[in-house]
Amino acid sequence: MTETSAALTSALRTLDIERRGLDALAAAMRRSEQGELGAVFTEAVAAIMAANGRVIVTGMGKSGHVARKIAATLASTGQPASFVHPAEASHGDLGMVQNGDVVLALSWSGETVELAAIVTFAKRYAIPLIAVTASPDSALGREADVCLTLPAVDEACPNGLAPTTSTTMQLVLGDALAIALLESRGFTARDFQALHPGGKLGARLQHVRDVMHAGERVPRIDAGARMADAIVEMTSKGFGCVAAFDGDKLVGIVTDGDLRRHLKAGRSLETPVAEVMTKKPRTIAPDALVAEALERISHKISALLVVEDAAVVGIVHFHDLMRIGAI
Repeated sequence: MTETSAALTSALRTLDIERRGLDALAAAMRRSEQGELGAVFTEAVAAIMAANGRVIVTGMGKSGHVARKIAATLASTGQPASFVHPAEASHGDLGMVQNGDVVLALSWSGETVELAAIVTFAKRYAIPLIAVTASPDSALGREADVCLTLPAVDEACPNGLAPTTSTTMQLVLGDALAIALLESRGFTARDFQALHPGGKLGARLQHVRDVMHAGERVPRIDAGARMADAIVEMTSKGFGCVAAFDGDKLVGIVTDGDLRRHLKAGRSLETPVAEVMTKKPRTIAPDALVAEALERISHKISALLVVEDAAVVGIVHFHDLMRIGAI
């Protein structure tokens, strides 16, 4: 066996072990009887929904790294959350925990000594404590108001020491909490955009009306006009297409491709637009997200007509999406 194939075998074994861990987690979540993970998960979501403060996520070591990510995911999906390092909690950071908050504590063993200060603080001031642990009878599990018990699984580490499968399960359970809360609160893509204004993600969460060209910038031609006139309009507006109308009604579109096929066939530029146009142009609503516009645009369709209440109100081009950094 070569070194490369040995590495690949190891990687596949790791994926298989961690996948089995997630299968075990899913099976546990499907059990919704009293005291089972599915029922307790519902209790955890209800506890967070009932609180008017933040979710204080905490954990030590690898669980701490996962806790930081869970806090970030919660915050980015509409649930205020902060990470508090358990070792720093007893040195002043307990001041970050307030009435109205909920503590979400991660510890695979449930016996992490560093969690003692924040657990004691939560109990003293009646701050709800949600535990994520594999040991419900541990110190953390016993003190928790809600104990999310993870199923016992093998670590991918051949020595059974490095947290691998266990942290994957913690991370996925955190994602499940975040999405359940997002859906319970009716958190929308528009809300998401408000919290993610930067980068490619922020660009894709803008609305089409924010980037489209409107008014006189929209290329228009009467369906009964000559193709020669359509070419002039296409060239002057620079979008590689022109919308064809019968009165105020959109009836088609002439694209660069339509024009090339027309000329290749040797047809006259006196031909009416109606005989050349594509009769079902691809359109999009002004309140649609840029991400949806990206899905509809392709190498064959570089522009979309923006339609609202059956009226063409604008046009958005592939280059517009590039300009705002959505691609």
